[in-house]
Amino acid sequence: MINGVTAKIQIDRLLLQALQEDITAEDVTTNAIVKGNPKGQAQLICKEGGILAGITVFQRVFELLDEDAVVETVYQDGDVIEKGSVIATVTGNVKAILSGERVALNYLQRMCGIATLTRDMAEQLKNTKTKLLDTRKTTPNMRIFEKYAVTVGGGCNHRYNLSDGVLIKDNHICAAGGVKEAIMMAKKYAPFVRKIEVEAETLEMVEEAVAAGADIIMLDNMDDDTMAQAIKMIGGRAQTECSGNVSKERLKSIGALGVDFVSCGALTHSAPVLDLSLKNLKVL
Repeated sequence: MINGVTAKIQIDRLLLQALQEDITAEDVTTNAIVKGNPKGQAQLICKEGGILAGITVFQRVFELLDEDAVVETVYQDGDVIEKGSVIATVTGNVKAILSGERVALNYLQRMCGIATLTRDMAEQLKNTKTKLLDTRKTTPNMRIFEKYAVTVGGGCNHRYNLSDGVLIKDNHICAAGGVKEAIMMAKKYAPFVRKIEVEAETLEMVEEAVAAGADIIMLDNMDDDTMAQAIKMIGGRAQTECSGNVSKERLKSIGALGVDFVSCGALTHSAPVLDLSLKNLKVL
């Protein structure tokens, strides 16, 4: 996703906005201390073990400030990085390195944290058919980065945004006047190639969703026993997704139920950042 042409158009715009937020007029500290345009090199140090995600985004920040900047690394996204290891070296204009440091680290630390948490949670679903999904509970203007990090960690992306798919939730059902009515409206409006997913909070809603021909039924905030009943009731006539109160500790029991998907907002809204640092700057 990050390497696609469309993604590059999007990420350059977002990275420039982040740089503009951090440098409204000038980097006054760097300009006061660094005279001329010397070349320098700094090391990206791993201070906490985890999964690498976003190294090309990290690199691109420096390239936007210095087209001759070079980031060298033997690691790739998805690799395990260990505490104390040198992940990469950044070579380029000293002013660009100093001015881009925080923005580059902010993206990389956030993305590595999401990939690390996702990998940890995805491991709980090994040897099951259940796929781990993210949600739209992302940081504003960070969605493309955060959803990419989920895939690096071994998770899958749910719909990217509101234009990407039909997902009828509780308030949509209220607005439509019922589960059946909402599904019928969606079928009439949406192109036939789009699947229709509907949220169900009770077994009665599940029954109504199956009868109305939903493609995917989201079993929302159900305990394991109720989900088991719902899955049996659906009987393969629709795909199933578990959502709500999803924790690492609960994932194994969810996978054992045979649900098709489990979505977890915590992957993006609650992942701690991974501790990384740009250190040992030297003027060449």
